[in-house]
Amino acid sequence: MSGSKVGVGVALGIALGAALGIAFENLGLWIGVGLAVGAALGAAWTRVGNHKKGRS
Repeated sequence: MSGSKVGVGVALGIALGAALGIAFENLGLWIGVGLAVGAALGAAWTRVGNHKKGRS
């Protein structure tokens, strides 16, 4: 499986953001925060994975 982990990070971020948004009654804010954090983590996971495989 050769794919980017950004999609996984975004999906997890949106899920976590939706849960927090429901809990804190501010869905719009927390989905946005979850999306941003998930995309950043997914990009970092992809970069670390590529670095370990010897790619830049």
